[in-house]
Amino acid sequence: MNVVFAVKQYVSKMIEDSGPGMKVLLMDKETTGIVSMVYTQSEILQKEVYLFERIDSQNREIMKHLKAICFLRPTKENVDYLIQELRRPKYSIYFIYFSNVISKSDVKSLAEADEQEVVAEVQEFYGDYIAVNPHLFSLNILGCCQGRNWDPAQLSRTTQGLTALLLSLKKCPMIRYQLSSEAAKRLAECVKQVITKEYELFEFRRTEVPPLLLILDRCDDAITPLLNQWTYQAMVHELLGINNNRIDLSRVPGISKDLREVVLSAENDEFYANNMYLNFAEIGSNIKNLMEDFQKKKPKEQQKLESIADMKAFVENYPQFKKMSGTVSKHVTVVGELSRLVSERNLLEVSEVEQELACQNDHSSALQNVKRLLQNPKVTEFDAARLVMLYALHYERHSSNSLPGLMMDLRNKGVSEKYRKLVSAVVEYGGKRVRGSDLFSPKDAVAITKQFLKGLKGVENVYTQHQPFLHETLDHLIKGKLKENVYPYLGPSTLRDRPQDIIVFIIGGATYEEALTVYNLNRTTPGVRIVLGGTTVHNTKSFLEEVLASGLHSRSRESSQVPSRSASRR
Repeated sequence: MNVVFAVKQYVSKMIEDSGPGMKVLLMDKETTGIVSMVYTQSEILQKEVYLFERIDSQNREIMKHLKAICFLRPTKENVDYLIQELRRPKYSIYFIYFSNVISKSDVKSLAEADEQEVVAEVQEFYGDYIAVNPHLFSLNILGCCQGRNWDPAQLSRTTQGLTALLLSLKKCPMIRYQLSSEAAKRLAECVKQVITKEYELFEFRRTEVPPLLLILDRCDDAITPLLNQWTYQAMVHELLGINNNRIDLSRVPGISKDLREVVLSAENDEFYANNMYLNFAEIGSNIKNLMEDFQKKKPKEQQKLESIADMKAFVENYPQFKKMSGTVSKHVTVVGELSRLVSERNLLEVSEVEQELACQNDHSSALQNVKRLLQNPKVTEFDAARLVMLYALHYERHSSNSLPGLMMDLRNKGVSEKYRKLVSAVVEYGGKRVRGSDLFSPKDAVAITKQFLKGLKGVENVYTQHQPFLHETLDHLIKGKLKENVYPYLGPSTLRDRPQDIIVFIIGGATYEEALTVYNLNRTTPGVRIVLGGTTVHNTKSFLEEVLASGLHSRSRESSQVPSRSASRR
C-alpha cells in the first residue's frame, strides 16, 4: 500500500495512453498539486509533455499540433470549463481523466459539446488526494468542521478523497470509527454509502482478511499537534512549513535568490529520503558528511581539461555534480535556518518542558518550569501560549490547577489576546469533556508498570519521549484489543482475524509525528501495512487555525464549494 506509487501510476498511464507525440497537460488548481507531489516537471518533460496549463486560464493559445491530456476533479466548475473548451478546441485531440466518479449527466453534456469529435476518451483515475509520503496522504483541507459537526462542503470533499484513496489502493474495507465523535460516525456512513452505491467499482479480489478503515477525530489528541518536533521532516514543517513539498525560505536572513523556495521530496532527493525520519542531532553530522563528500568530488571537476577524454568525463559528470551541488546548498540552508530558530527561540529548553507536560504527571514541577519559561525573554509569545495550552489540557481538572495565574503571566509577558483566547479554545476543542479516551493517566496495572519502567530506564532522548495517542490505538488494533464499545464497527460484521491492511483517517488533520509512528509500525510489524491520512497535515500553527475555524470562537469563513455526488453513473 503505497499512495505515492498509486498516484504516480495513474499519471504515467494517462501519458502512455495518449500515445507518442507532443502533449499538453491540462489541470485544475487541485490536480496540479496532486501531480506535482509525485512527478517533477523535468520527469514529465521526458515523456513528451511540453506544456502545463490550467483549465481556468483565460489566455491559452491555440496549438493544434498538441494532444491534450486533461486531469481534472469532477466539479461542476471544471465540467463547465471543459464544455467551453470542447466547443472551441485549442488542441488536436483530448484525453479526459477525472480524479473521481463523474455523473452520467455530466458525461452526456460533454458529449453534446464535442461537436468536432476531438475527445478520444473519458475515464476515471482515482488520484483525488495529495500523496505526501508512501504511507501518508492529505486532502489539504483546513477547517473541516463547524463546532463538532462537518461543514457540508468539506464532508463531501473528504468522502470523495477517502473513497478515491480506497479505489486507488483497490481496497473495499470494513469500517470502524471513534464513537465519541459525531463527525467520525458521519464520515463512516458517507463512505459506506458510496461503497454500496458504486458496488461495481469496489468489486476487488477478496483477500483472506478484509482491509480495515479506521476513522478518528483530532480532538481525541490535541497534544500531538502542539509539540515541537525533532525529526527532520516534522521539524521542517513545524518551524518553516511544508506546502505540497515546497518550503518558503524567503524570510531567511541573507538568502540567495535561487533558494527562496526549495522543494523537499523523498522521491527525487536521496539525502532527504535517507534523513527525513532521523533526529536533528543525526542530521547535523550527516550534512557534514554530505559536504565532505561534495568537497572530495569538487576538485576533480576543476582539474585542467587537457584531453578530449577529460572534457568528455567532465560533461558526463557535470549534471550529477550540479544536482549534488543543489542538494548540498539546499539542505545546508534548511538545517542552518532550523539551527538559528532553535537557538533564537530557546527551543531545546521549551521542548523539554513540552515533553514533561505531555508525558509526566508531576504537577508542581511542570508548573514551576512553565512559569520559569514564561519569564524568559527569548521565549516567543507563540511558544509561551503553546506551553500554557499543554498545561491547560493536561492539568484541566487537577486540584491545584493554576491556569488563571499562568494566563496572568501571559498577559504580563505581552502575549496578544489572540493567543490568550486560543488557550480556552484548545481546551474546548480537545479537553477532557470531549475526549473519548484518557490521554494522560494509564488505567491498568500493566500500563502503570510500563510507565514506571520507562521512567527508570530513562529515555534515550528527552525531546522525543512523547508517543502520539495513535501509537497505542494502532498497537491495540493490531493485537485485536481495540475496544468495540469505543471504536465500533459500522454495520453488523466484525473482523475476527488480526488486520493486515489498515487505513487510518484523522478528521481535523494528521501530523508528521503520527506519520513517523506509522512508518515505524510498518517497519517493525511483519504482515501489517498501514496508511495514514488526514484532512490536512498539521503543524502547531495550522492546528490552531483549525481550532479557530471550528468556530469554538465564532468566526465566519467561506468554504470552497464542492458539488455533491450525482445519483447516476455512466
